[in-house]
Amino acid sequence: MAAKTAAETAVKAVERVGPARSGRAWLRAVACALLGLALLAGSAALSTLVPEQVAAEKAFLDAQPCGSEGATGDTADCMRTIRGTVLSAERAKSGRATVFRVQLRPPVPAPADRPLHLDTHGELPELIKPGDEVEVTTWRNVQVGVSHDGVSETLPGLPDEDATMLAGITLAGAWLGILAFIAAFGGARRAHRATTGRPSPPRIRFGPAKCAGVVAAPLVAGYFAGHAWDTWPAVVMTVAIWALIALPATILALRWDA
Repeated sequence: MAAKTAAETAVKAVERVGPARSGRAWLRAVACALLGLALLAGSAALSTLVPEQVAAEKAFLDAQPCGSEGATGDTADCMRTIRGTVLSAERAKSGRATVFRVQLRPPVPAPADRPLHLDTHGELPELIKPGDEVEVTTWRNVQVGVSHDGVSETLPGLPDEDATMLAGITLAGAWLGILAFIAAFGGARRAHRATTGRPSPPRIRFGPAKCAGVVAAPLVAGYFAGHAWDTWPAVVMTVAIWALIALPATILALRWDA
């Protein structure tokens, strides 16, 4: 009698746990599905900006020296040279990085009126000092390069890599969205099994380390493609390189139970 009572109690406990597990699994499935929709919507919105970035990159690569000094920094679709005098030149923090910041003496036209951030390991930081004359190359409203005494340096933030990096971000968002839908399907399957009392396989964890790997893959592909190709070929190669590593990288992440 005691054994029968214990068995009945155990069965009732399992019956109580089943609906609770099923409810939690359904909530996870719905949350993952909504996350997947949001990620795919965001990726689709970003993808519409890629052609604009490609056009800007092509215009930058095809730009020639300006023939008129009257062209303005915001509208000049050519390489414009602005000459100025250095007001200050010193090492400074820019975010987490240390740069050699050069400020020109006003008045100088935009965008040369903004501080110029040079590589601290380059040659120019050893040469430039307050009072020196420098030449700043600009395109539209972008600082392109600085030169002094025949030594020149290209400045960061040029539009020749924006298209591939934007494509990489778009791919990262889309792939995370697909993984979210896979998780939603798994959650719905677990909920159904819990409802029917059947055992469920262990849930695969997909924490920050795995997510970082999925996000890093298309960004790395975009970085290397942007250095090897230009405009649309660079975007296409970003997608191709990512496609070659995305599936095996994801399978590895799913098998790595950590």
